[in-house]
Amino acid sequence: MREVSTTAELARIADEDPMIVWCAQGRLGGRVRAWSAGDAVAVASPQLSMHDRLAVYGPVEDLAGLVAQVLSDDAGLRVFGDEALIRQLADRVPGLNFAAAFGWMHTTVAPAEVTTATWLDTDAGVEELLAEASPDSYAWPGRPGVQRWAGVTSETGELLSIAADAWSAPEIGFLAGVGTKPSARGRGLSRQVCAFATAELVKRHGQAGLMVHGYNAAAISLYEKLGYKYRGVAAAHL
Repeated sequence: MREVSTTAELARIADEDPMIVWCAQGRLGGRVRAWSAGDAVAVASPQLSMHDRLAVYGPVEDLAGLVAQVLSDDAGLRVFGDEALIRQLADRVPGLNFAAAFGWMHTTVAPAEVTTATWLDTDAGVEELLAEASPDSYAWPGRPGVQRWAGVTSETGELLSIAADAWSAPEIGFLAGVGTKPSARGRGLSRQVCAFATAELVKRHGQAGLMVHGYNAAAISLYEKLGYKYRGVAAAHL
């Protein structure tokens, strides 16, 4: 096992995988660290989308020992990668338990949607909307990594639908914190705000990603219509 010193080297080893690049958050050093072994790579990133993550990529034969060694130094890391790979690692790394399967979605296309959404000048009303529409959201105003909010408002200024630019890396933007007021659902507002935020992220970073529950068919369908592609991923922990 050897430490990877630059994000450029990390991206090369990981074949420019957007999920791995995102986990590095544009920097290596301090608590954000990466290691390689053979053709495998793992990157540790603290408090990334509310978890201390260890993103993994490469053949399980090279990863198993690498992951075991990293976890021996930091048992709190949540191992994160393609679902099939995480299941294989859970069988090979002592004490590693499969935790959950979900989806990573990615796009390099800026949606050409007509939308009234815009970046909000203030976070006022965001917490109240999330509490009503999406209380399990990882992105909340004031949390580390949550940068700004997009929103759609009514003619009277009431906040109806939101999405966050959160935990974005220089090379890839990240969409989170999507929520629409229950009384305003069915009017395409989530599509509007996600289209706007995605277009802005792609223009700024060149690509965008998000994570979604695999059982949330409505959300997955919405994101697919905006150009995102679904990838099954999973997490495991000691």
